[in-house]
Amino acid sequence: MAETIEYKCPNCSGAIAFDSSIQKMRCPYCDSELEMESLKKLDEALTELPVSQDLTWDQSQANQWQAEEADQMRVYACESCGGQLITDKTTVATSCPYCDNPVVLKERLAGDLKPRFVLPFKLDKQAAKEALNKHLLGKRLLPKVFKDQNHIDEVKGIYVPFWLFDADVAADGKYAATMVRTWSDAHYNYTETNHYSLLRSATMTYERVPVDGSSKLDDRLMQSLEPFDFKGAVDFQTAYLAGYLADRYDQSADISLEQANQRIRQSTENRLANTVQGYGNVRKEDGSIRLNNGEPIYVLYPVWLLNTSWQKKKYTFAMNGQTGKFVGDLPLDRTAYWTYFLSIFLVMTLLIYGLVWLFYWMM
Repeated sequence: MAETIEYKCPNCSGAIAFDSSIQKMRCPYCDSELEMESLKKLDEALTELPVSQDLTWDQSQANQWQAEEADQMRVYACESCGGQLITDKTTVATSCPYCDNPVVLKERLAGDLKPRFVLPFKLDKQAAKEALNKHLLGKRLLPKVFKDQNHIDEVKGIYVPFWLFDADVAADGKYAATMVRTWSDAHYNYTETNHYSLLRSATMTYERVPVDGSSKLDDRLMQSLEPFDFKGAVDFQTAYLAGYLADRYDQSADISLEQANQRIRQSTENRLANTVQGYGNVRKEDGSIRLNNGEPIYVLYPVWLLNTSWQKKKYTFAMNGQTGKFVGDLPLDRTAYWTYFLSIFLVMTLLIYGLVWLFYWMM
């Protein structure tokens, strides 16, 4: 059975976890606090840990799993209570379902699976709940029942695997543009149209373009949480994972590279096009973008995920665990929507009708 890591309090032997409010390890039993630096030597040992190939299964349980299911699952033993933890292949940190102690799965952080940096949580679970309540305020078209009876099914802090990409970009663009001038004299109206062919060239540097490396998370949701401030990142230590969930990547840097390149290309095209100013109509005719990518960096970023359900539909919200930026789709009260739309339409109709009558009587 594969090994796990649990951090124990040196005073009472209770399980300790990372506390985002003090940026230290804290024991929930005796309130002892430990500096992160004191646990660094344990993490350094992980660099020498070989990737385990011997994932022995409990044969008495083998007949309960289908072959494709067993290939995706792993079994671990909790060092505190001896209970078995069953996880999928990408789980890095979790908690024991029996004693609730935080557990870090040692082999998932060996070799090239070890992140280079981690961005520690700055905001706690309570901040995530308060952000959801704030997110619901002032939404006229939100069903009242959803707001009044909303119960959060699940709140979990998770370290999401991200690949960060650097790129040097050289770009060229050719644009067709026009400028139209009109004037009149006593006899005629004149229109003059001038046509221009414009060339633009630029070099740009992109640093740490993020792409989440987990196929289990919505890319659109993760992109909406940006930006993360990389200045707050620290060298990876497993202790930061204690008390949170964490996944390792299941999408390699090569797979994520294409998504990063797409974001860089789109941003470059927009920035180049924005240099064409002062013309009435602009159309792109041709262009090229050349990318030179640097070495990708594997990091873990903090995200709070909140799940709730309403009318048999699941709604997932997310909060940036560093900045507090909150995102998520909300249900629409269609009755309120049409009432609001018809009210606006009626007001505008009456306003136009009144202006017409006023103009008529002034004539």
